[in-house]
Amino acid sequence: MLQEIDHVAIAVYDLDAAVSFYEISLGARVVHREDVSSDGVREVLLRAGSSYVQLLSPLSDNSPVARFLASRGEGLHHVGYRVASCAEALESMRRAGARLIDEAPRPGSRGTTIAFVHPTGAFGTLIELVEEGASSEHSGPGLG
Repeated sequence: MLQEIDHVAIAVYDLDAAVSFYEISLGARVVHREDVSSDGVREVLLRAGSSYVQLLSPLSDNSPVARFLASRGEGLHHVGYRVASCAEALESMRRAGARLIDEAPRPGSRGTTIAFVHPTGAFGTLIELVEEGASSEHSGPGLG
């Protein structure tokens, strides 16, 4: 079911400064930018092999990422795992006793289908399940 790491998401205060840091220090290349109003975030994807580093900044002061930054500061927010079927992976997590944030898969950025699993019961890590969509930018890693 688990195909590979789709992305590692990092919450930042200043998205442009973070992008510049990754471009200058690691030669990273921006491959996608999007405002995801349903999640209250602005995201930038940087290619990292067959995966991505996702930089996130809040669109509003009451978004989940804004609350994360207020309580924990900048840093690792979640890990996205690529799966063949988000619905099947979510059901498997449910059967395993995981605490779900999303009870059903939903649209993510770039035409992906996603669902989040709460860190409680997942060994302290917020998990995002990511299924590539037909309208994704390419056939490689997706992002929710």
